Amino acid sequence: MSKNFLITGGAGFIGSNYVNRLLSRGEDVVIFDNLSRAGAEKNLEWLYASYGINAFELVQEDIRNEKKIQAAAENADVIIHLAGQVAVTTSVTNPREDFEINALGTFNVLEAARNSGRDPIVLYASTNKVYGGMEDVVVEEGETRYYYRDFPNGISEDRSLDFHSPYGCSKGCGDQYVRDYSRIYNLPGIVFRQSCIYGPRQFGIEDQGWVAWFIIATVLKQPMSIFGDGKQVRDLLHVEDLMNAYDAAIKNIDKTAGEVFNIGGGSKHVMSVWKEFGPILETLSENTIPVQWGDWRPGDQRIYVSDIQKAKDVMKWEPKLSVEEGISKLFHWVVENKHLFQD
Repeated sequence: MSKNFLITGGAGFIGSNYVNRLLSRGEDVVIFDNLSRAGAEKNLEWLYASYGINAFELVQEDIRNEKKIQAAAENADVIIHLAGQVAVTTSVTNPREDFEINALGTFNVLEAARNSGRDPIVLYASTNKVYGGMEDVVVEEGETRYYYRDFPNGISEDRSLDFHSPYGCSKGCGDQYVRDYSRIYNLPGIVFRQSCIYGPRQFGIEDQGWVAWFIIATVLKQPMSIFGDGKQVRDLLHVEDLMNAYDAAIKNIDKTAGEVFNIGGGSKHVMSVWKEFGPILETLSENTIPVQWGDWRPGDQRIYVSDIQKAKDVMKWEPKLSVEEGISKLFHWVVENKHLFQD
């Protein structure tokens, strides 16, 4: 039996991929998106071309509009809340807008879910930035990457929250509201503290979506800047594996409701941002890639790796796609769809 899905930010990178999956298996989908993100309209064109003009409902609106999100959520069985302001740098430039979109917008989504009377599942895309700078964690330096001295499996959900930057504060606010609405109103909410997600239909830019941005810049021969020493480490998760996690969380809602999960590549899917990524890109592109080097950006972590053991235990989920294979797939997708990035 099909469910009614409401996907906020459904025309974005993750949203359009998940909508594609939902439509392919016959689910009913409402996309709620203001289409402000670069590439959103191209993602909609792809979905329309794949499934037809009447395959889903599009509500072109903003999550800051409480009445519009309330109306869109009236019949939802599952709400995947992906809409948001996504860049730390933008949040520093305009903290009020960041707060209104991420904190107030998430509150609006939760109130819409509560007032619908249907107790829909609400899955919230949070971020590892809620853990802050983690200055107390000992980091050691290797030849091509940094390491945690005391956390070989990465950072777990037990880590204390420490919101750095307006972005960290606004996303963390939504994170905690979702948890509390599960406790107070018995609304089945799930928080995914997501790490570095990458994959097709990601129109990455320099300060957000860096994996896709490096690949796009390489294919289009655009200049690239590396801030810091290029040894910074992140755990990478392909969007296909992320969507498997969404499905697993919904399937196991009796175990996942009210819970928080660190969702990333984990300790087996890590890479330094240039010392290890650069050679992979040069091999794929068959070119030497010139880069410009800049100073460290404020708050840039030497390393962040998610401990995903809780997700393995509770949802029986873990990433399947290796970093090398995922990067190769994305590189070839960008090459094949170069026209999407020409402007």
